[in-house]
Amino acid sequence: MRFQSYITEGAPQQIDEFSIIERIYGEKDGLTIGIANIHAKVPDIEYNKDKISRAVDIFKERDVNMVVFPEFCLAGYFWDKTPQEGLEGKEQMGDPECWEYMDKAITDRHWDWVSSSLESKLDENFQFIIFNNIRKGPPNQKKYWNSTYVINKQFDYKNPKWIYDKTFLPGIEKTYTVSGETDRLVLDTRWGRLGFSTCYDFCISQLYQEMSQIDKVEACIQIASWRGSSKRDYPGMNVDTDNYYGDLWDMLMGSTAARNQLWVISTNAVGIHGISEARFWGGSGLWAPSGLKLLQASHSGDELLIVHNIDIKGEVKFEKDDFDYSIDFGLIYKILKGKRAFTRIK
Repeated sequence: MRFQSYITEGAPQQIDEFSIIERIYGEKDGLTIGIANIHAKVPDIEYNKDKISRAVDIFKERDVNMVVFPEFCLAGYFWDKTPQEGLEGKEQMGDPECWEYMDKAITDRHWDWVSSSLESKLDENFQFIIFNNIRKGPPNQKKYWNSTYVINKQFDYKNPKWIYDKTFLPGIEKTYTVSGETDRLVLDTRWGRLGFSTCYDFCISQLYQEMSQIDKVEACIQIASWRGSSKRDYPGMNVDTDNYYGDLWDMLMGSTAARNQLWVISTNAVGIHGISEARFWGGSGLWAPSGLKLLQASHSGDELLIVHNIDIKGEVKFEKDDFDYSIDFGLIYKILKGKRAFTRIK
C-alpha cells in the first residue's frame, strides 16, 4: 500500500461542533488540503457565515494550503417547490419564501464578508479557499447560477473566468437555477492542475473524460449537497437499500478517480435540512488516482479533514507509468479537431 499514514488512527480532536481528523501521507512540499464536511443551516445565512469563518481559522492554524467547502455552504439548500397560486409554468414555480430567502443569500450581497472573513486570511502558505453559493443568473431571468468560487489573492475571483457554474441540474434545482454557460474551469497550481465539478455533474462521465483526456487535469474538486436517502428495492432478489444515493456517492468517488487516473477531492454537505428534512450524505474525502480511498468523513456529523503533503503530480505519474489508460484510448478514439469530443471515424 503506497499511502502509509504517518499519523495513526485515533480519536478525532473536537473544537466547537467540529470533529477534526488530521493525517500526513507524504513528505514535505506536497499539497495540504482541508476538506469541510459540514451542515448549512436553513434559513440562517449569518450562522453559516460564522461557521465557515471558524472552520477557515482552524484550517489555517494547521498549515493548510487549500480549503474546500460544500455546495450551498453559505445559503443552504433549496426546499420543495410549490406552484404559486394563479400562476402556471416552471418559471413561476418554487416556494415564495425560498425565493425571498435565496435572494438575500446570493453572493453579490456578501462580498464584504468574503473579503474580510475569507480573502483576508490568505497568505503565502494558505493560498486558496474554495466555496460554493448562488449568484445572480443571466440578465432578465429570475433564476440563479450555482457557482463555485476560487478565492485567491493572485487573480480577480469575482471574474466569471475564475468561477465554475454547475452544468447539470437535478430535480428542484431546475426550478431555481440555470446551467452554467461553460462546462469547465481549470486551475494551474504549483501542486498540479485542478478541475471542478458540482454534485450531479459527477454522474456525467463525459465531463471527466474531457478533464482527463483533453484538459490533462490531475485532480478534480467535487463540491456537493448530495443526498443519502432514496429507496431501491428488488424484491425478487431479496435486495433493497434505503440509502441508494449515498451508496452511489461512495461507489462513484473511487471508480471515477480510477477510470480517469486523477485525484478526487470531494466535499459534501451533511445533516438534515431544516425545512425539507432532506438528509445529506456527507462522506467527503480524498481518493487517489488508483481509486484508493485515503480518508473519508462522517455520513452524519460535521468533520474537518486535514491531509498533509499529497503528491498530486507524482501519484498521477506513478499510476500512468504502471498502466496508462489514455494511451490505449487514444489508439482507438481521436479528438475531433476544434471540438471537445472524440470519434472512431477516420
